[in-house]
Amino acid sequence: MSRFLRASILLLLLASCGGGNFSAPRDLDNACSIVSQRPDYWRAMKASERRWGVPVHVQMATIHQESGFVGNARTPHKYLLGIIPMGRVTTAYGYSQALDGTWDDYVKETGKRRARRDRIDDATDFVGWYMNKSSQTLGISTWDTTNQYLAYHEGRAGFARRSYAAKPWLVSVAARVSARAERYRQQLASCKG
Repeated sequence: MSRFLRASILLLLLASCGGGNFSAPRDLDNACSIVSQRPDYWRAMKASERRWGVPVHVQMATIHQESGFVGNARTPHKYLLGIIPMGRVTTAYGYSQALDGTWDDYVKETGKRRARRDRIDDATDFVGWYMNKSSQTLGISTWDTTNQYLAYHEGRAGFARRSYAAKPWLVSVAARVSARAERYRQQLASCKG
C-alpha cells in the first residue's frame, strides 16, 4: 500500500472519531420526521417533560428557533472596522443557545457537572429547567410558548421589566415560535399517538 493511501486512510479514521453529529435533522417543519430521524431527541425531551413539566412541543419549538437543531451552534463573530474578529456576539452555544452564566447556574443548581450544551439530553433538560423556573418565579404556564420564549430570550428579569415591549421584531418571533409549537403538538399527537 502506498504511503499516500495509508496516510489518507489514517486521516479519514481520525476525522471520523472527532466530535458528535451536530447537523440538523431534515425537514424541521415536521415533528414526526425529526423524532423518527433522531429518537434520542424524543427520549431527551420526554425526560425533560417528566422532570420539569415543559411539554415536548414547547421544547422543540424553542430549540428550533434558537439553534435549528444544530448541536454546536454559535452566535456570529463581532468585527472591529468590519474586518478584525473580536469574539462572538454572545456566549450562547449549543442546541439551547444557553449563555455561559445561565448554563453555570443550571449546572450548579442541578449538580450536573458533566452536562454539555452540545448534547441533546443536557440541552433539553436545561430548557425544561429554565422554563420551569420561569413558571415558578413569573407565573408563566409551561404551556404558554409565547411568554416562555420571551422570558427565555430576554431573561426573567428582562421579561419582568417587559423589555420585549420595545422589540416588535421579538414579539413577532415569539408568535412564530408559538405557532410552530402548536404545529409540532398536532403532529406529535398523530405520529406518537
